[in-house]
Amino acid sequence: MKSSADVVYRDIDSSPALNQIIYKKLEKLHRFSDSIIRSRVVVDTPHKHKHKGKLFRASIELGMKGSPLNISHDDPSVHIAVRDAFAAAERALKEDASRKKAARH
Repeated sequence: MKSSADVVYRDIDSSPALNQIIYKKLEKLHRFSDSIIRSRVVVDTPHKHKHKGKLFRASIELGMKGSPLNISHDDPSVHIAVRDAFAAAERALKEDASRKKAARH
């Protein structure tokens, strides 16, 4: 099942290269779970810490059959924040699939 995907940038400029990476990683998430109905990725700079410097946050919201999945990750590099957030989402989807498979058997 294909879903609608939204990519939102807050307080930073959008990047065609980053958009391409995000859509490619969203397609990869659809291979792990066909119960994804809606997906939304928010990339922003929420922190204004003096000592930590500028941090970027990548938040992934997956609307799924059953319960939604929300994951976010902060990092000084926007690309690493996106990579780590998608890695965590992939692990959560694999874990959910194995939990459903174990419940069936």
